[in-house]
Amino acid sequence: MLKPDYEAPWWLPGPHLQTLWGKLFRRPPIQPTKAERLDTPDGDFLDIHHLEGPPGAPLLVLLHGLEGGLRSHYIQGLLGEARVRGWRGAVIIFRSCGNEMNRARRSYHSGETSDLDFAITHLTRQSPGSPVLLAGASLGGNVLLKYLGEQGKGVPSQIRGAVAISVPFDLARSSRHIGLGFARVYQHHFLRSLRRKARAKAAMYPGMFPVEKLATVRTMYDFDDSFTAPAHGFLDAEDYYRKSSSLGWIGHISINTLLLSAIDDPFLPEQVLDEVRDVAKGNRFLHIEFSRQGGHVGFVTGTNPFRPTYFLEKRAGDFLARQLEPAPASL
Repeated sequence: MLKPDYEAPWWLPGPHLQTLWGKLFRRPPIQPTKAERLDTPDGDFLDIHHLEGPPGAPLLVLLHGLEGGLRSHYIQGLLGEARVRGWRGAVIIFRSCGNEMNRARRSYHSGETSDLDFAITHLTRQSPGSPVLLAGASLGGNVLLKYLGEQGKGVPSQIRGAVAISVPFDLARSSRHIGLGFARVYQHHFLRSLRRKARAKAAMYPGMFPVEKLATVRTMYDFDDSFTAPAHGFLDAEDYYRKSSSLGWIGHISINTLLLSAIDDPFLPEQVLDEVRDVAKGNRFLHIEFSRQGGHVGFVTGTNPFRPTYFLEKRAGDFLARQLEPAPASL
């Protein structure tokens, strides 16, 4: 069912302006965080940036999107929402997305959940009395949903709820869709950064993948077939997409999870959201809110273009706050 809560502003029509606004024009206040480095079991490291708060306060764990990080506008917006609500925050930085290249052969991808599991185990041990809330955007949302699906009923008891924003639920169809029309601008932006990192990996680990293929990479599919798949143990891009897409996992989620997406998201064909709706009909823990407009991690609103407001972080905060409320007493 479409939710009437989100309304696109008159001054920001269309999905692309919504998608680009945050990257090009939004300057959210940078929240003060304290960095922590975790050594991983495979000899690598993960960086987590902590927004501090009262001991025992709810902890909001955030996952960024493809080539994002601590300074991503939506991450800072969600951290700001956590601060206003008196929560603490923790931003998990995927391997290779921090200030330095990670040490291991592999980096990160849309279906890599072992680092998230490792980080959540660490964070729950660090704050055993705190309820934990999860939110992920775009690639981070796909990782989050796959993790929750894999955990099923075994999800850590401290985790109370989750929000996944603008998720590319079907990676194969998303990789094709981002190569159509104006969306190729986003594809070009991602590939420029991804190719640079892949060359750095090839210098660290000669022979890990056919680096000469990078010269012919023109699409996300090409990149995933040339680098992501071989670097992370998949047969090819199709094998990677099939095993990593969250669409195949959301039916197993067992905590209340909000799926917040826009039908006009330029990263995903509308038909995929229809399939998500079908899965959600059989899982009472999935709460679907697909607005007609909003772009990709956009959801900008407000009547004054000089004083915009940001629906996604307020909606995420409201949903997660409800998961902290005591369950109604049974009669």
